[in-house]
Amino acid sequence: MLYSLLLLPLCALPYLRDQRRRQAMVANLGALGLTQDARGRGLGRWRHLPMTFFMLGMALLLLALARPQTELNLPRVEGTVILAFDVSASMAADDLEPTRMEAAKLAAEAFVRQQPRSVRIGVVSFSDGGLVVQTPTNEQIAILDTINRLAPQSGTSLGQGISSSLNMIFEDSNPRPAHATGDEPAPTPLPSGSFKSAIIVLLTDGENTEEPDPLAMAEMAADYGVRVYAIGLGSPAGAVLEIDGFSVFTQLNEQVLQQIADITSGAYYNAADEEDLVAIYDDLGKQLVVRGEETEVTALFAGGGVFFFLIGGIFSLLWFGRFP
Repeated sequence: MLYSLLLLPLCALPYLRDQRRRQAMVANLGALGLTQDARGRGLGRWRHLPMTFFMLGMALLLLALARPQTELNLPRVEGTVILAFDVSASMAADDLEPTRMEAAKLAAEAFVRQQPRSVRIGVVSFSDGGLVVQTPTNEQIAILDTINRLAPQSGTSLGQGISSSLNMIFEDSNPRPAHATGDEPAPTPLPSGSFKSAIIVLLTDGENTEEPDPLAMAEMAADYGVRVYAIGLGSPAGAVLEIDGFSVFTQLNEQVLQQIADITSGAYYNAADEEDLVAIYDDLGKQLVVRGEETEVTALFAGGGVFFFLIGGIFSLLWFGRFP
């Protein structure tokens, strides 16, 4: 739509034609052909002012057609949910129909679709390491597309999943959660569960094969006041997987998931109960924040265009008794 600005010179052509005709009349009639103000003085270059305002107004209206946007810092009430997905090889087990991974996706999708725009959702995937795959956003299509791309990979580190989720929650604030290396100072402990504007939803079968210790990471989350809601995927009876030619037995470890939830003042649910997963939102407290957001400012440009039209029209009526 910005190409429409090329029409401005075409709009000026009739005006330029009238100015040439005026100059010809002045040459024929002398001073009688000059427009004068109330004091009898010629307007000179001021006579072009009304048309200048009209052209500026037209330019702003054409810019408005492009629906311009700008980033504004707007106050809003919001909460943050981090969906931490276990993408280890054991998530391919079929003791939950059709597989643990697909059941996790279905449960998460149902949760995402029921959230209002005041809830920002981020996605972390973890196997033997943690990876941020979607920063917190309220764009549901982007979140769902991210969830659908997840696939089982290798080992399992519940601790990495919790640590990566904490880093995402506190990415814009200090102090940041320390990793298991101990290189960063530990936070001043907060009352467990006191950081109510953000929660972690851990979707996993609970089997842990990698460092760091998930209970130590749960203690860290508790020190920040962040609650972890653990969603158990699989069955205690377990299933047998074929991995690289080996038969591997895998089963749901509810005990460790219950311990993580207890340490952080969260809760443990079984993925078979989808209503429980959706009900987690009821425990999410929201806070007032100021956040930059892309906002359309078409109305400002259109209003500015109308304002310049009015100014040009006033000058034209006062000096010439007509609109240009």
